[in-house]
Amino acid sequence: MATARKRVGEFGSDTLMERPGQPAKDAPAYVFLASQDGSYITGQVIHIKGDTHITG
Repeated sequence: MATARKRVGEFGSDTLMERPGQPAKDAPAYVFLASQDGSYITGQVIHIKGDTHITG
């Protein structure tokens, strides 16, 4: 159990922001895209990765 607690405490520390992302930080981007203000934006991808580069 102590190992699991340690891992939870360290979650997100390997990102540039040194913390896990929070849904409240991401939600405004989705609200904007779903609103009339974002109606001219099409075919975009929002990468929420805390500056972690993912390749594959």
